[in-house]
Amino acid sequence: MDDTTQTTIDNMLEAQREFFASHQTKDIKFRLEQLKKFKSAIHKYERKIADALWTDLHKSFEEAYLTEISIVYQEIDNHIKNLKKWAKPKRVPTPIHLLPSKGRIIFEPLGVALIVAPWNYPFQLLMNPLVGSISAGNCAILKPSPYTANTARVMEEMIKETFSPNYIGVVQGGRNTNELLFSKQFDIIFFTGSPVLGRVVMKAAAEHLTPVVLELGGKSPCIVDKDANLAIAAKRIAWGKTINAGQTCIAPDYVLAHKSIKEELIRKIAESIEEMFGKDIKSSKFYPRIVNHQAHDRLVSYLKDGTVKFGGEHDKSDRFISPTILDDVLPEHSVMHDEIFGPILPILSFNETEDALKFINSREKPLAFYYFGKSKNAKEILYKSTSGGACINDTLMHITNHHLPFGGVGNSGLGKYHGKTSFLALSNQRSTVLTPTWIDLPLKYVPFKYFKLIRRII
Repeated sequence: MDDTTQTTIDNMLEAQREFFASHQTKDIKFRLEQLKKFKSAIHKYERKIADALWTDLHKSFEEAYLTEISIVYQEIDNHIKNLKKWAKPKRVPTPIHLLPSKGRIIFEPLGVALIVAPWNYPFQLLMNPLVGSISAGNCAILKPSPYTANTARVMEEMIKETFSPNYIGVVQGGRNTNELLFSKQFDIIFFTGSPVLGRVVMKAAAEHLTPVVLELGGKSPCIVDKDANLAIAAKRIAWGKTINAGQTCIAPDYVLAHKSIKEELIRKIAESIEEMFGKDIKSSKFYPRIVNHQAHDRLVSYLKDGTVKFGGEHDKSDRFISPTILDDVLPEHSVMHDEIFGPILPILSFNETEDALKFINSREKPLAFYYFGKSKNAKEILYKSTSGGACINDTLMHITNHHLPFGGVGNSGLGKYHGKTSFLALSNQRSTVLTPTWIDLPLKYVPFKYFKLIRRII
């Protein structure tokens, strides 16, 4: 896919700044109209989007709908339903020494947003932030990933047909386009990708003091305790690890299983995988493919880091790697240092829960954290750990609740979004004091005649 030229980027950015300066995007009616247009466009392009996701990642229509298209529909509906309430100026209490003034928080758009998406959920992760941008009243330049080129082209076609480029535009390309974009001054950058690239984005944004939302990743751990429901744990871990062939930023990256149940858990995860995809996984229409040959080779290199207990099949020509369970993995192995981002699941053991927590807490803060066990233990587990999000006795599902903020902490991200949090992330919360002129109390003026009184009340 060809890189967008600097002239095109400059012209689009300038046109969007001019359009934003017209104040049209600030109108709530305008925003609601754009959200409704957006939803109608997705309906129109639904089959094209799904077909492109099949071509790029071998995602079935069912998976494409559930993990990408429906999530954006839900986000749009949530914003349409609540935008007027969210955007209404918020009254705040006024301290006695400021009376009769009143305090308000005004929610105003930031300006022109840059939204850069990765390839693993190329539709959802570009369009979901766009919902928040429209809702908050911004203009936006969208940058899809070149690694899922078919989906990128369909999204560009849909956006061009639906919106004027001086309001929402799409630019294409690889690293050169990214470097051009990051050298420009935006009012906010919303980036989803790896922690390595997140650092590049943050460094570039610092040149202009541009605020950023960084949705990154890392190694999300999964603890399975001795008193867990193993049948349920295995099924939900297998599901969470095989959605999009494990190319999910919140997939369980590795499992820490209590020593007493480890072997049974491995057996049940293997059984759960075969229940979903059959014994001939490669022929299943529901099992996705690795994004490209480079990613395939990287993942295959991890297979030497331990003993393959299940799976291990791979075919570079088809970008296929079967769901694979690794045993006998050591903490120093590469598979335990890099974010796997594929269908390989290392399973380690622990004797005491404190040992599992110590291992997790010695590493970078993860984007997600999963615990399978009794609810009475879960509270302590959460108290003694940290992560961007978490599920107890499940995987991935916290991302599906638009009432929950989604994002990372530390190395796994900066800032959160989804639902109202998206609206807030892409808005400026402008603190405003409204002071009447019918009275002008002398308390604040030099030479502070009433200082003793002021001191008692503030």
